[in-house]
Amino acid sequence: MKFPLVKDIASTSIIHISISCSVKEALNLMLKENHRNAIVIDGDQFKILTVVDILNLKKNKHNIDTKLSNVNLAKIPTINKNKNVLDTIEYLNNPIEHICILNEDNSLYGLITHTDIISNIDPDTLMDNYRLSSFLKYGRRMKLVSKDIQTFKLLEEMINETNDNVIIVDKLKPIGILTTKDIMKILNNDSDLSLAVENYMSSPVDTIKKNSSIKEALDFLKKKHYKRVIVVEESGNIYGIVSQKELISLSYSRWTNLMKEHQEELNEINTILKNKNKEFETLASTDSLTGLYNRYKFSELYITSYKSMVQRHNNMSLILLDIDFFKKVNDTFGHNRGDQVLIQISHTLLRTLRNIDIICRWGGEEFVALLPTAPLDIAKNIAEKIRTNIEQLTIDVVGKVSASFGVAEVKEGEKMEDVIDRADKALYLAKESGRNCVRTETQI
Repeated sequence: MKFPLVKDIASTSIIHISISCSVKEALNLMLKENHRNAIVIDGDQFKILTVVDILNLKKNKHNIDTKLSNVNLAKIPTINKNKNVLDTIEYLNNPIEHICILNEDNSLYGLITHTDIISNIDPDTLMDNYRLSSFLKYGRRMKLVSKDIQTFKLLEEMINETNDNVIIVDKLKPIGILTTKDIMKILNNDSDLSLAVENYMSSPVDTIKKNSSIKEALDFLKKKHYKRVIVVEESGNIYGIVSQKELISLSYSRWTNLMKEHQEELNEINTILKNKNKEFETLASTDSLTGLYNRYKFSELYITSYKSMVQRHNNMSLILLDIDFFKKVNDTFGHNRGDQVLIQISHTLLRTLRNIDIICRWGGEEFVALLPTAPLDIAKNIAEKIRTNIEQLTIDVVGKVSASFGVAEVKEGEKMEDVIDRADKALYLAKESGRNCVRTETQI
């Protein structure tokens, strides 16, 4: 079994434009070529203009005749065309789903997306018996809305939460989906955004059952050319959503195990696997009870998110929460019931937080969430929403529970421990204020 070179799977059918051109010129090129984004060449750097960037400009009433050089565009990672596809794994946690492929002279050769990678995974090497229901057993963050929501409100939410897709449901049954491709059509047709989203959603929704295997999910993505799999229960109710990135991570991890079972093949890629072992181990850095990230993984992702915050001049905040009177739950109902409380609250966190947020079980009954792009006021609102959702839970045998929250904003130049310490002081204040409330560092 051999892994292909990136040049063999890269797409060379891409559009690119100079940084000196205007946003309008780029948009016209995207519409003409039916692309949802354009590569922007800025000297020896490669950036990307997306539909969300254009929506942000319109939302802030900026003229799209403005030069691309005046727009804060995300930089795309690059890799030499002669590298092995395994070398792309380190980019899978990057919020940008593209990787620019360069020639030896650093000129643009092509582009790799998650779709290109997934299209070159051999399903016969995957875990045929690994079910989506196992992968999704702890829940999956996704954006669900009613078909009646006005389109402009939904687009604002998508911008604020940086969602690239929204599932439209009717009594928990998916009836449509709005993706960046649909937004391109809305922009092109200058559509009336006051109308309900049902007028613009793609419908019906192609779904896959939760008991399907990873192999079947990959075959589904290849056949449909989708970026994600929408998973439903036998009743047709929404169960979860799995992205290409997650399936790729599972698939390559499985490939690694197969290689270890076949010494001959292992010799061929031994050097690569040695360099990648740490990444594969990190993919499994989760809390065994809740399925959330553990401290090790959270600390690693914090560093990545912090660098992105500094580079893009964004805000970022952190929420520390603690389940109220949790010792009493264990003492009264036993540790098994206590574990069920932790799992239920984990589900609530995953459902309530945004797709870009990072959630970790910090230890015991404490959880920590990192909120990229969120200033303190937005983080406080999100914490309040989590608090309300936890308060509304009714847990079997145990009944009602609550949690207290401390919120702090990340400052440039400080360590993660300093942010945690400020959030912890705010959490202590919440406990002193009677519990089941949110306090911020400004209230200390």
